[in-house]
Amino acid sequence: MYIFLPFASVIFGYLISLFIKPSSNKNLKLLLAFSGAFLLTLTVCHLLPEIYAVNNDAHHHDHNHDHDHAHQHMHNPIGLFIMLGILLQIVLEYFSKGAEHGHVHLHDKNIPYTLFISLCLHALLEGMPVAKHHDMAWGIAVHHFPIAIILASFFTQAKVSKSKVFVYMFVFALMTPLGTLISTHLEFLHDYYKEITALVIGILFHISATIIFESNEGHKFNLVKLASIVSGMVLASFM
Repeated sequence: MYIFLPFASVIFGYLISLFIKPSSNKNLKLLLAFSGAFLLTLTVCHLLPEIYAVNNDAHHHDHNHDHDHAHQHMHNPIGLFIMLGILLQIVLEYFSKGAEHGHVHLHDKNIPYTLFISLCLHALLEGMPVAKHHDMAWGIAVHHFPIAIILASFFTQAKVSKSKVFVYMFVFALMTPLGTLISTHLEFLHDYYKEITALVIGILFHISATIIFESNEGHKFNLVKLASIVSGMVLASFM
């Protein structure tokens, strides 16, 4: 079930874009704000404490060995991999033009493959921690739903054929479940679990913070946006 959630959210977002054709950019921004807060809260409350606990356990285990291995944990500092995840997301956004947080501009009439590939790589990496943290599937699903609406709408308005739009969205929908399956079944990746998870934490930090802290015009809308953010945090804290 948890593997199916991110896939279903993208397909549902695609169908919403196809049949309902949402026209309110304000509502999509509110949905993005909610999703960013929801995803960030799950990351902070679930992934971050667990990955530092894993690192501390490895540290204590190292001290039971000889002196040559006592500081092995220093070779893979968790904080460094989180920062590398943030840097990786910045690089991915250079190619995706910020599509991960709803920035797709209509002047790009030809869909660049770099945009689509970087977006898929982002979604693939997001799926890896889901193998051990099933609740993260909800966070990614909530995050991908408005992105799918925006992305599908952009493809349609850019005069991409309906069949190509379907293929793009279907492949994008598969990426997060694929990341989960890869993380589950490729055993050699288990040895790098904490490094991969820390990298994904950095990616999620950057995405969530970008969505939450983007400025909006109008004090009334800012208040509503704040309510959306608080709602996302509160709901995620109960998971």
